[in-house]
Amino acid sequence: MGAKVESDPASGKNRTAAERTTDREVVVTRTFDAPARIVFEAWTRPELLKRWWAPKSYGMSFVSCEADVRAGGAYRFVFSHPDFEQPMAFFGRYVEVTPPSRLVWTNEEAGEGGQVTTVTFEERDGQTLVVVHELYPSKEALDDAVASGASSGFGDEMFDQLDELLATPGASVGR
Repeated sequence: MGAKVESDPASGKNRTAAERTTDREVVVTRTFDAPARIVFEAWTRPELLKRWWAPKSYGMSFVSCEADVRAGGAYRFVFSHPDFEQPMAFFGRYVEVTPPSRLVWTNEEAGEGGQVTTVTFEERDGQTLVVVHELYPSKEALDDAVASGASSGFGDEMFDQLDELLATPGASVGR
């Protein structure tokens, strides 16, 4: 089904792979050099999310980051960008939270066209395989997201920033 995109393996960095697996789903994978509980923390603690979630090259910065990470809890990430008068908000609800192995949330800023994101964390020999599934309500919704560049924002740069955070001594991850 899908065009598979991977980062350059010659760089020596962990590779990010993204693939459209069905008409409605995109799957992104990446391995991180940290235990699952620590990688999971970086996805669930607002003070850590703010340090890696927005790709720096996009010129976006966090205005606020709220995350009530429990089933039924809400999240709201608000970003500013020099090209936009108003901040951009991304928000939804956590459907499932199973530390340190699984997160599921809704993406409600797009209304009924929003996807459901499922992230799994699988630890192997001190490393963690992260698999992100983004399931859209229709083929058209995913096509629109791909065309706008909004589909699967989990790319190399964002995950490189997460790698940097996980490798930073004193980053307050896992403490």
